[in-house]
Amino acid sequence: MNSHQKTVIITGASSGIGFALAEAYLQRGYNVVGNARTIERLLAAAEKLGNPPNFLAVAGDIALPATAKALFARAVAAFGKVDILVNNAGVFIAKPVGDYTEEDLDALVSTNLKGFFYPSQQAAVHMAANKSGHIVTISANIAIQPTVKVPALLPVLIKGGLINATRALAIELAAFNVQVNTVAPGIIQTPLHSDYENSRAFFNTLSPSGRTGSTKDIVDAVLYLTDAGFISGVALPVDGGATAGTW
Repeated sequence: MNSHQKTVIITGASSGIGFALAEAYLQRGYNVVGNARTIERLLAAAEKLGNPPNFLAVAGDIALPATAKALFARAVAAFGKVDILVNNAGVFIAKPVGDYTEEDLDALVSTNLKGFFYPSQQAAVHMAANKSGHIVTISANIAIQPTVKVPALLPVLIKGGLINATRALAIELAAFNVQVNTVAPGIIQTPLHSDYENSRAFFNTLSPSGRTGSTKDIVDAVLYLTDAGFISGVALPVDGGATAGTW
């Protein structure tokens, strides 16, 4: 275990953007604490990563405060402190407003809202005490620029709230040298879009660039923000220009 290198906590680390982020930070030599709902998913991810000794798997429902506390407690026990939190875990449910169910709302609030708040709360206390740190949240470009092509009131409501919360937390933590930012992806080819191949042509219409993005596009944006020393309170769209306006 490397207690001298930087340490990053990544939620939703077992697949998609979270897995790509874990891989990228490991390649940099960082300690990575990965969270997913089940230990089986995390162990499978660790195997794909080559079972590195500086990857710590912490399973649990990120909507629960106990999971966030365990993430930081185990990270500190293993590596000394936490330098970066990436709030990546999320679900996306798009449908006309009249079709949303109580179960849809509960799922989105649990993972997207509580899954942001509890880890960020732990990070804020921990990083403020250390007078340094980065919190990056993965939101969605549709929260900045809704589109009639994808009715998605609940994700817009919650992910949009995360963008405003990013600004508020950035102001609150600025005096402690803690930077808080958001990355707002467009359509990215990940397991989140299980019907990606069948829907590729439609997804391509959601950006003026005429294409979708890759996990590397999001990784590059997150690495940029966690490398930057004077950027805070920013929502960075990574969407091929979709939030620039309608077309």
